[in-house]
Amino acid sequence: MSGVQLSEQDTTCELVRDITPRSIKMRSQGRGELLVSLCHQPAANRLTAVVLKARNLPKMDITGLSDPYVKIYLICNGQRITKKKTHVKKRTLNPVFNESFVFELPPGSDSLTGVRLEFMLLDWDRVTKNEVIGRLELGSPPAEGKRLASAAHHWSEIINSPRRQIAEWHKLTE
Repeated sequence: MSGVQLSEQDTTCELVRDITPRSIKMRSQGRGELLVSLCHQPAANRLTAVVLKARNLPKMDITGLSDPYVKIYLICNGQRITKKKTHVKKRTLNPVFNESFVFELPPGSDSLTGVRLEFMLLDWDRVTKNEVIGRLELGSPPAEGKRLASAAHHWSEIINSPRRQIAEWHKLTE
């Protein structure tokens, strides 16, 4: 080792990386889509919602996946009447739920006036609070004027075609 010269030098290496909040990343990537099927049965005063599947969900866990599930609220005249939810689908960005929910409508809501369904897709987490991935509102009137054209179309289809299951994909929003 007589030929090796070791001299003391101060060598520093600086790594810089921008930290982007997940909410900003999700805005640029999108929140995914949800396939739901609806059927209105006016004679029975019932509304059936089938949560079929979701696709292109954002990564919510450190593993690069999500543990999604869907909460559904039946809202009549601005008041939450019923809440139902799907099972959690572990480690997937494209979950298949295939779960059906029957909502008994309050008397006098057979025309679906003032009735809406709110779908909230969440990421289940054992340790921290479950995070909202995205939302979808179907019905009349939309909350705070938030309504996608696909949601308005789907709702008018179930009103105009009672007793028929009608399925459509919807983009999830904040």
